[in-house]
Amino acid sequence: CAPCTPLCEDRPRPARTVAPTLCDRGTVWRLRRPGSRPAHPGRSVPRADAAAAGALHGIVRRFWPHPRFGARIGFSVFIGYLYHIGLAVIVFAYLPHIEFIRKLIGVGWPALPAPVTYFAGGVTMFALLVALMLRLTDPVKRLLSLFDDYFSWLVIFLPVATGMAAFDTAAGGFSETYIAVHLLTVELFLLWFPFGKLMHAGLAFWSRGITGVKYGRRGAMP
Repeated sequence: CAPCTPLCEDRPRPARTVAPTLCDRGTVWRLRRPGSRPAHPGRSVPRADAAAAGALHGIVRRFWPHPRFGARIGFSVFIGYLYHIGLAVIVFAYLPHIEFIRKLIGVGWPALPAPVTYFAGGVTMFALLVALMLRLTDPVKRLLSLFDDYFSWLVIFLPVATGMAAFDTAAGGFSETYIAVHLLTVELFLLWFPFGKLMHAGLAFWSRGITGVKYGRRGAMP
């Protein structure tokens, strides 16, 4: 994209490649780890054609909480969906990001209007702050939270905040200083992504599918 390209091109090549390379290789490594673990032999008689159906059921069913817990955690689930959807809109529907992806892999798609993505950015920041407040004020969540939880929140919040700050509404353009900081926060995200809990973006579907296959093999579809 026009405002980001000069800054990206001016950096030394190692600075432009180390974070994406580490992110790619680290992601592949993390995705391969569950499949490399020894499988436990199944002692039940497998149901016919249960693997695919069980995997699909396990993935889809866990997109919402069990009705028994819905009233208690429904708001937390809503906030989680709010910032996940907001992040997807920011990354995949904002024109400068689409142009950046097009430059990397040669594939692009139509963008949403800029005001829509700015609104999504504001909603995402708000939802992330609410999620942090819920974690800090809930005694159980606070007890279970580790450094990974807070640092993962930080490396998600910083790119959104710096990206919003990069747009200078008074000048009608972008601030190069803020764009440089934004790019640094994105690289921090790429470096941390394969090794922290952010990797649930890929592992969640893997683990849910495996669990669904195990239940389906036993004829149980929770």
